[in-house]
Amino acid sequence: MTVPGVAVILPAYNEGERIVATVGAALTLPHVRMVVVVDDGSADETASVARKAGATVLRHERNRGKAAAMETGARHITQMGMLLLFLDADLKETAAEAAKLIDPIVRDEADMTIATFPKLPGGGGMGFVVRLARWGIQTTTGRTMEAPLSGQRCVRRGVLDAALPLAPGFGVETALTIDVLKAGYRILEIPTQMAHRVTGTDLRSHLHRARQWRDVAKALLPRLLKGRSVR
Repeated sequence: MTVPGVAVILPAYNEGERIVATVGAALTLPHVRMVVVVDDGSADETASVARKAGATVLRHERNRGKAAAMETGARHITQMGMLLLFLDADLKETAAEAAKLIDPIVRDEADMTIATFPKLPGGGGMGFVVRLARWGIQTTTGRTMEAPLSGQRCVRRGVLDAALPLAPGFGVETALTIDVLKAGYRILEIPTQMAHRVTGTDLRSHLHRARQWRDVAKALLPRLLKGRSVR
């Protein structure tokens, strides 16, 4: 069996304090041939420290959002047989858990894998956004996802290409799950021990959640209008 190479893509915005550890862990993952950091208009040292840590760095001059960063990273990978592994930039050492996402695709058990995280007390602060995303995926595809907002995904290049263009903003993961399932591809959720920064409870954090809810709703609307098909 020929094992495809893996390209890790890390969309990053002002992650200078965490990106070095995340890149280091990503470089140790099995079958990884390159780690690409897409610096999405950061105002800190994200780009420079990521490059020193061993990543290839692509940079947006202004903040364009996660979906645009994911697409920029994917376009950089020209080898069509590569698996694409998208990870959040703030995972630090727990990015090593992403090895669990690669093997099911190598064994042809899935076309896209999604990491689930250990449950946090109180749900991690995004309960109402998660509920909206879960409801939208279930309504449009018949699947109930434990981690509908997880950004930790390994996917075959051709599968991602079939789902382009990606939904903008924080709706990208919800829309990607729906589009991949509707196209007939296989998705597996994989339990991991990953951990990243948890959204707080201050006003800024509440505004962040409101923007997430808005973007998920905007991503869902056209897909809900296309009708429900149960798998």
